[in-house]
Amino acid sequence: MLEGKNNSGLNDKVDMSFLDHLEELRKRIILSVVGLIISCVIAGVFIDDILNLIVLRPSIEANLKLQNLSPFGQPLLYFKLILIIGIILGFPFFLYQLWRFIAPGLYVNERRWARWITFFTSVCFLSGVLFSYFLMIPTMLSFASSFGTDKIENIIDVNNYLSFITIMLLSSGILFEMPMVTFILSRFGILTSDFMRKYRRHSIVVIMILAAALTPTTDPISMTIFAAPLFFLYELSVVIAKIAERKHISKEND
Repeated sequence: MLEGKNNSGLNDKVDMSFLDHLEELRKRIILSVVGLIISCVIAGVFIDDILNLIVLRPSIEANLKLQNLSPFGQPLLYFKLILIIGIILGFPFFLYQLWRFIAPGLYVNERRWARWITFFTSVCFLSGVLFSYFLMIPTMLSFASSFGTDKIENIIDVNNYLSFITIMLLSSGILFEMPMVTFILSRFGILTSDFMRKYRRHSIVVIMILAAALTPTTDPISMTIFAAPLFFLYELSVVIAKIAERKHISKEND
C-alpha cells in the first residue's frame, strides 16, 4: 500500500489493488465475527444475571407471568438471548471494523469526520436500545397487563416475550440512527434540509406506518410511545442536515 501527498501536505488516499481490497474485507469480516464470538462468550458467562436481572425485569414490574410451552424452550431461550446480547455488545466493534475497511479510500480530512460518525453511530444505536428498554418496553407491558378483563389471566410464552423485547430493542436502536444517516446523506449533498421540511407531513404518515408495523401491539398508546421519539429524531435530523449542508458547501468552495 502506498500513500501519496496532496498539495496541503496531508496524506492522500491509499492505493490498493482489487485483491488488496478483498483481503482487507476478509480480514475485517473475520475480526467482526471474532468480536461477535467474544461478545457472545461474555454474554454466556453472565447469562443468568442478564436474564433474571435485566431481561425479565420489565415483565416482573408489569406483573406478567411467563411460562415455557416447549420441551426445549428454555435452552432455545438462552441461546437466542446470548446471540442478541452478543450482537448489541459487538455492534460498536463491527462499526469500527467497517470504518477501518473504508478508511484507506478516504482523504485524511475525511477520515477525521468518519471517525466521529463511527462513534456517534454507536452512541445513537445504544441510546435507542436504552430508550426502548427503560421507557418504551415498560410502558407497553404495563398497558398490556392492565388492559382487559380480570377474568382472563395474562400468562405469556417466554419465547414470545423475548421476541417482543428483541424487536423493540433492535428496531429502536436502528431507528435512532436517523440523525447519523441524515448527516451522511447531507454531507454528500444527497439530502437537504429544505427537502425534509417540504415533506414533513409525508414523514409523519411514514412514521405512523412504521410505528404500526414495528410495534407488536396495535393499541394507540404503544404506537404513540414508539412514534413520539421518531418525530423528535426527524426534527433533529432537519437541524443536522442544515449543519451538514454548510460543511458540504464550505468544502466545495475550498
